[in-house]
Amino acid sequence: MNGSAQDIKATGESLVPKLAHSYFGYVTQLIQGIDLSALEQVVNNLRSARERGACVYIMGNGGSAATASHFANDLGKAAKKSGKPPIRAFCLTDNVPWLTALANDEGYENVFAGQLDNHLRLGDVVIAISASGNSPNLVRAVELAKSRGATTIGILGFDGGTLRQMVDMLLLVPSKTGRYGPVEDVHLILEHVITDCLRRF
Repeated sequence: MNGSAQDIKATGESLVPKLAHSYFGYVTQLIQGIDLSALEQVVNNLRSARERGACVYIMGNGGSAATASHFANDLGKAAKKSGKPPIRAFCLTDNVPWLTALANDEGYENVFAGQLDNHLRLGDVVIAISASGNSPNLVRAVELAKSRGATTIGILGFDGGTLRQMVDMLLLVPSKTGRYGPVEDVHLILEHVITDCLRRF
């Protein structure tokens, strides 16, 4: 092994625990900063949507697309409670053929609004998950949702971006701009907390 490789190995072995400790500490800090009253408001809104048979549409890009898909799965299955109607949850990133057709023909900024245009009804719920809160496709979808009388929820990070002032309900993870990983971690934790609450009552 040459000297530079040995240096990298030694540095890596000493840095990993420090980096991990710092990362875990920052995620813990973000969790502690969550507005629990805002969390309760989101849970109560989804409870109401369940009772009235409204549809819940969830969307995001990149890592947030994965969280959106996970959230739809959890709302549809894990949140089921005996004696309660199921939650009608759909992820707008999951229909890849439709999403890519909209992106190709109408522009990526319309991949979510184009789907909502077909489905959305008065009283439905639209959830936008985003670290930055600035994605044009989410902004356009929220604009459409508000024009159709749907309730809009933003699960956002950083300073909330453009969507912060647009959504009806805000669940914000205030964080340093650019720290996508920790924000996305906390967003996933939040969807699990919401699911657990809905499963219990």
